Amino acid sequence: MDHIDDFLTRGVANIIPGKAELEKVLRSDRKLNVYLGIDPTATHIHLGHAVPLRKLQILADLGHHIHFLIGDFTALIGDTSDKDTERPVLTSAQIEANFSSYKFQASKVLDFSRVKVVHNSDWLKKLTFEDIIKLTRHFSLNDFISRELIKKRLSEGRSVSLPEVLYPVMQGYDSYFLDTDIQFGGTDQTFNMQAGRTLQKDLRNKESFVISNVFLEGTDGRKMSKSWGNAVWLDDSANEIYGKIMSLKDELIPQYFTLATNIPLEKIPSEGHPMNLKKELAFTIVSELHGKEAASGAQSNFEQTFQQNQTPSDIPSVTVSAPEIITVLVESGLASSKSDARRLIEQGGVSFENQKVQTSSFNLPSSGTLQVGPRRFARINIK
Repeated sequence: MDHIDDFLTRGVANIIPGKAELEKVLRSDRKLNVYLGIDPTATHIHLGHAVPLRKLQILADLGHHIHFLIGDFTALIGDTSDKDTERPVLTSAQIEANFSSYKFQASKVLDFSRVKVVHNSDWLKKLTFEDIIKLTRHFSLNDFISRELIKKRLSEGRSVSLPEVLYPVMQGYDSYFLDTDIQFGGTDQTFNMQAGRTLQKDLRNKESFVISNVFLEGTDGRKMSKSWGNAVWLDDSANEIYGKIMSLKDELIPQYFTLATNIPLEKIPSEGHPMNLKKELAFTIVSELHGKEAASGAQSNFEQTFQQNQTPSDIPSVTVSAPEIITVLVESGLASSKSDARRLIEQGGVSFENQKVQTSSFNLPSSGTLQVGPRRFARINIK
């Protein structure tokens, strides 16, 4: 299988207008304009976000022109393609702060020396009201309100703001401005990406392509989400990534080999004990993100900690102000809030010196090792 075959099949949910048409273009000598757009509404990138980044790298290796678009202007509105409510409006300062770590994280997958980073505020801010009116003539309000989530909100009497209606128009203009041949996005982005195809066809009489990616599921089989704790983040430590992959549901192993690694499809193992397959998978993912030395260390740490029931030697030491378990969990960073701390205790996920903490009123009798879940530890010192 060559790079183009891999590109067209691996992790691809749909290609518009079709796979055969795109393959013909890719196998020609023509160099294509490609873009992936990201609204900087969060500070983390997870393995699921890396699926299209891997696609961009393949095209960069083939010599195509890659644009990594920062939607600093469209983020002022907020896309609701995958939400059933309006997104909060971000300030320019928040957008800048959110994007500060994006490039560092994405660089683990994508070589930015071969990518042009652009901001859509550079052209969207310059549009006049007349320009916007002309653009909207290429689209129908009926198409927008027929979208499932929008229809649901309207039927429930909830708000759908006019800026939300304009969001696909602006994203379509991004594609037009960059004279895009290929757009990337999740399946939830298909409507917005189609807007770019519309403008390219209407204004340039040019055929362009939309590639929607398969979503990588979280380690528990649900959508990757920070609130569910099932996401593997690109800025996680080597030990965290290795441990999370080892906690993966067995049935997700083939999906993670396919979407979360660069192993050639024909070399992905199809048989073996789940534990051994997960070890190979975890080692591969950590190697690609942190290097083989870090992967070897993470594997040793996992075997020592979870297979031999030993406490890791490199856990952080934290001094807390009081012995109350709720205070300790929050001040040590093992819980994000007091309510999160109570939830962890109620779920049986907190242990002190290898003894499960049964109640939120527990006080640490002395300094010692606190554990939350299977992978998080801290040595607690009490003032």
